[in-house]
Amino acid sequence: MELRHLRYFIAVAETGSLTVAAEQRLHTSQPSLSRQIRDLEDQVGAELLTRSARGVELTAAGKAFIDHARLALSQVDAAVEAARRAAQPSKQRFALGFLTGQEMSWLPKAMHLLRDQLPNIDVTVSSDYSPDLADALARGRLDLAFLRAEPGFDLDYTTVAQEPFVVLMPSDHALASHESIRPQELVGQSFVAMANKARVLRTVVDAYLEREGVVLTPTQGVDNPAMVMSLVASTRGLALMPAYLKNLLPWSVVSRPLAGEVPTVDLVLGYSRTNTSPILKLFLSRLGELVEDR
Repeated sequence: MELRHLRYFIAVAETGSLTVAAEQRLHTSQPSLSRQIRDLEDQVGAELLTRSARGVELTAAGKAFIDHARLALSQVDAAVEAARRAAQPSKQRFALGFLTGQEMSWLPKAMHLLRDQLPNIDVTVSSDYSPDLADALARGRLDLAFLRAEPGFDLDYTTVAQEPFVVLMPSDHALASHESIRPQELVGQSFVAMANKARVLRTVVDAYLEREGVVLTPTQGVDNPAMVMSLVASTRGLALMPAYLKNLLPWSVVSRPLAGEVPTVDLVLGYSRTNTSPILKLFLSRLGELVEDR
């Protein structure tokens, strides 16, 4: 069994399509990809993927296999990253990641904690969606990230803030004249929901709607906040999103607070416990300053 077998299998499982995985993720031909999957299944001794009306889906064996496959790949990537760092010991690198939009609030605070070490280290900063940040932490590509507590990753999380949800809507929507929105007012409206990668946000929203006895049928399900804002503006739908997005809204989209008991989602600081970076150790030792500053 080779690493490429695992990468191919994960790509098909995540896209739900041999064609999409071959063309967009792996840049290979579909027949070649199909052969690699068959070879992997022969070595495992079980069928891992099956075709259905909804595309390619994991079998029970595939569901059991995929988490181990992801862990194996993340460990290999982490080993490669550790070797590269060891080969260039002259100046330490510290890689920070931020949930897109959160860097505006948290980057200055993070840099303040590193103030004494800044002349001696190279700090890189990136922003991405939360599941991708978690994956980068697990693979050793990031040392520290501000993200959601993503399930399925062997990471440590420390909560640094709790963010309330708000309602996003077109700026000329009838509900925009309200100071706050009751959950019952969402009924009958087009509703843009988070899906697939945004599992943490969707879980919080689903639990809130169930608690309030509100049943909404999403008209669209998307993976990222940027697409949510675009669909709110173009389809005149509503969406429930964390309040930090208020700073990123285009003129065509506005936010209103929810009335009553408002749902919240944790913003966490994530890192791998196997990361031996002394800069990470220093940052974590000063974490109290970061939280107290809120």
